[in-house]
Amino acid sequence: MSDRWDHLRRYTPARIALGRAGSAVPTGPLLAFQWAHARARDAVHLPWDVARFARRVQDRDLTPLILSTRVADRVQYLKRPDLGRQLDAESAQSLPGWAGSPIDVALIFTNGLSSTAVEVHGLPLLDALVRALGAAGLRLGPICLAENGRVALADPVGAALGARLSVIVVGERPGLSAADSLGLYLTYAPGTGRTDAERNCISNVRPPEGLAYDAAAAKLVYLAREALRLTASGVALKDDQPGHRLTRGPQGGTTQTIENGNPPD
Repeated sequence: MSDRWDHLRRYTPARIALGRAGSAVPTGPLLAFQWAHARARDAVHLPWDVARFARRVQDRDLTPLILSTRVADRVQYLKRPDLGRQLDAESAQSLPGWAGSPIDVALIFTNGLSSTAVEVHGLPLLDALVRALGAAGLRLGPICLAENGRVALADPVGAALGARLSVIVVGERPGLSAADSLGLYLTYAPGTGRTDAERNCISNVRPPEGLAYDAAAAKLVYLAREALRLTASGVALKDDQPGHRLTRGPQGGTTQTIENGNPPD
């Protein structure tokens, strides 16, 4: 028996038109809810194999740099967000030694609140970012990898490397619709005292359901160029990229459509 709400499911991952069995939801939707909840919990608590990720970065002829925050373990990470924003003493002392050559973008990866996200999407996104930033003539430093980091960790890392911009790729807080979403946060002139109002976020990178890797990379390049032109980021930098709109890709992911014959930056 069809439900008149069924056709609306194609437009949203939200739980609508679940039906009912007496005063409860049917067994199928209940099990699906429990499975999604388990995936979200796993995404938070699973460890990130940073050493393996670093080897895969090195296989791409890039330079990985493993850093550590002041977080002792995953439980402390969840209870003390402030410690995830700070480098430990050893990492803080080692970073300035990498600041010899000019760096436009300090690129940092961390598992954040979803190890699943960085394991599934981290390397393909890295490939897209390296291609796009290189094509734009923006110079990268070492690829910094920090387990149990928060968004503001990009400030001490970018400052120590002397980078004009910092970009941190972080596993976003998982929900019951998405447990594997990555976010990118861009900050102009990273350093002590920067606030979240001075960052730009590109969220929900998780093809095929979310934003595609190349679309995220193209958007980051646009924001990076504008941040350098305006010498500002965050609320002072509007996402008004001309000639582009986001549409559904062939596999359901979000991609960029070119309008007026203008290619992506």
